[in-house]
Amino acid sequence: MIPVTKPFLPPKEEYIELLEGIWERNWLTNNGPLVNELEIQLKKYLKVQHLLYLGNGTIALQIAIKALDLKGEIITTPFSYVATTSSIVWEGCKPVFVDIDQDSFNIDPSKIESAITSKTSAILATHCFGNPCAVEEIDLIAKKHSLKVIYDAAHCFGTQYKGESIFKWGDISTTSFHATKLFHTIEGGAVFTQDATLLKKMAYMRNFGHAGPEKFNGVGINGKNSEFHAAMGLIVLKNIEQILASRKTKSELYDHYLNKASVLKQIIQPGAFYNYSYYPVVFESEKILERVKENLEKSEVFPRRYFYPSLNSLSYVDMSETPISDSISSRILCLPLYHTLSEYEQTLICRKILRTLRYK
Repeated sequence: MIPVTKPFLPPKEEYIELLEGIWERNWLTNNGPLVNELEIQLKKYLKVQHLLYLGNGTIALQIAIKALDLKGEIITTPFSYVATTSSIVWEGCKPVFVDIDQDSFNIDPSKIESAITSKTSAILATHCFGNPCAVEEIDLIAKKHSLKVIYDAAHCFGTQYKGESIFKWGDISTTSFHATKLFHTIEGGAVFTQDATLLKKMAYMRNFGHAGPEKFNGVGINGKNSEFHAAMGLIVLKNIEQILASRKTKSELYDHYLNKASVLKQIIQPGAFYNYSYYPVVFESEKILERVKENLEKSEVFPRRYFYPSLNSLSYVDMSETPISDSISSRILCLPLYHTLSEYEQTLICRKILRTLRYK
């Protein structure tokens, strides 16, 4: 079987070595030494000043919204994972969908201003598949209208824009370290900000508001992560350059085989260093996509319709017209991409796709 993704697993003995230290200290969670070491190493690798390691990427979004004290309407993208929208609703705000750009798959900045009302408090945009948004244009719009900006950068580990980490953009940037991501801690996530005061506020929030054993600084939740998860992250981080290089090589192999196929590819933002987190292709129609997917699955290959459906169709949001997102969502398929995917397996996948398209 060839799944759409597999977690990168480091040498078992290296992980066990860190586990033995956890047993010796008997310190399993609550801001342990491995959590602290992981935060230090991540800041060093990503060249960012501030970050907080959290339980997952969804908690990161929820803390970001709460920390910025957002109310009313939040402009967002309909083309993302469901957590982007559900976090807005969960925090008592209303998502207002703005359609995406047909090339980048990111929110279209030229359509944002027309969606702004007196109730708008922020823009929450996703760097789709690790492709940076038009961050400079969004920043100008946000400043003009006094709006906060959150970036859902769940797919962005290793992505840079103009030589700097994409995590530096926005009032707060969030990411996921879930097992499906190219850098993972089994479960995990993080928030990033350039604002030290905002970081301190979020630090309280991730630990119930604790400012000491018997003192609390505002409302908080359990957004922490454990020593076991941090141990995995520290070992995976040692292999990150190899992981990034491998994904680039495998993506370029797909490019080679599918070069003449009747599929569209995502256009990466100029000035970006891309991390090759996914390999999405867009077919001419949903019918063709379904045939390709069916034929791949007959050979035990399991791609994913990612992202589908368009989030403006969720039952708990107001339906809005986003024709580009609706169209891309119905025709996009992410092909298998992971560290141990072999050239033979990729060749098999491409042959199946090309054969299906030839006899469409």
